Amino acid sequence: MSGPWLIVGLGNPGPAYATTRHNIGEMLIEHVASITGVKLSRHKRALAETAETHFGFPGDRQPIVLCTPLSYMNESGGPVKAAMSFYNVEPDRLVVIHDDLDIDFDAIRIKKGGGDGGHNGLKSIRQAIGTGDYYRVRLGIGRPLGRQAPADFVLQPFASSQRAVLPAFLDRAGDAVETLVRQGLEVAQNEFNRTASGDDA
Repeated sequence: MSGPWLIVGLGNPGPAYATTRHNIGEMLIEHVASITGVKLSRHKRALAETAETHFGFPGDRQPIVLCTPLSYMNESGGPVKAAMSFYNVEPDRLVVIHDDLDIDFDAIRIKKGGGDGGHNGLKSIRQAIGTGDYYRVRLGIGRPLGRQAPADFVLQPFASSQRAVLPAFLDRAGDAVETLVRQGLEVAQNEFNRTASGDDA
């Protein structure tokens, strides 16, 4: 059997950031931990919380390691590199989940490689591991209306109307990550690279 996949959800540490848009990657990791019956705990070697679990069923299980860095977003690379080293994970078995301003709220885009799109967490990971050639699950948060600065927007909680949709969004995003890991990029893209609420892009 191949080694585990490392599934990383980006965010900022502490309760002040826990419900902000920038932390949707971390929210998804906590959601997957809950549905797979594990609890994240402080890792002994990496500045991160992790949990070992799996997707699938007996006889068809794919081991995964869930990971949320305990550093700030722009320092995510160090914890990710340390977790990759500890679990002996290569970039082609790394999945990073993050917020994306350029995608409508409630929409998902899955890809491998590419640029960092101005995302400081992705920049830090690229610098730390020496490549951007890993899988990304991009969760749309949309852009602010009016003149609000994007840097302020991402550090605010979701609007009340969005919070009502968020549980279903996280359910679908969790399914997208599982499909990517178990069935591959093309299948996952065909099923989940859609506009908000599941409409075809």
